[in-house]
Amino acid sequence: MLVPFNELPDSSRVWIYQSNRSFTDLELEEITSNLENFITQWTAHGADLKASFEIKYKRFITLALDQQLNAATGCSIDSSVKFIQDLEKKYNVDLLDKMNVSYKQGEFVAYKTLTDFRKMAKEKAVSKNTIVFNNLVTNKGEYISDWEVPASDSWHNRFLN
Repeated sequence: MLVPFNELPDSSRVWIYQSNRSFTDLELEEITSNLENFITQWTAHGADLKASFEIKYKRFITLALDQQLNAATGCSIDSSVKFIQDLEKKYNVDLLDKMNVSYKQGEFVAYKTLTDFRKMAKEKAVSKNTIVFNNLVTNKGEYISDWEVPASDSWHNRFLN
């Protein structure tokens, strides 16, 4: 059951998938339509799931699920991962690699391997004030308050001196 993202409670579980490149406008239209279709049919053991999504910066896909109605099951999570894998194949992007970092350079969103980000931190090319995307947040409340934050307020801080 697809609902507007802002109507989901802050306790809703979130999964964030970052793309290794920005999507084109045409791709965004298609992905939005695919997401709407997927969520409309997304179930857990035959029970409707109250869910939504957001796409931010033409790069991040966030799925959100209100687990107060029905909780995600292994099968429903598997179906969402398969859906994301299908997007990866169709658009030739990487959405599941958690060993990459996205951060802001002005209004531009940069994407680097974790190794390159560490190197940049050592070279002072990024700092504690660099805005990073903490894709490890687990619920909508954290997503709103702790997803797009200075590196000093995220797990990225461990790489900064």
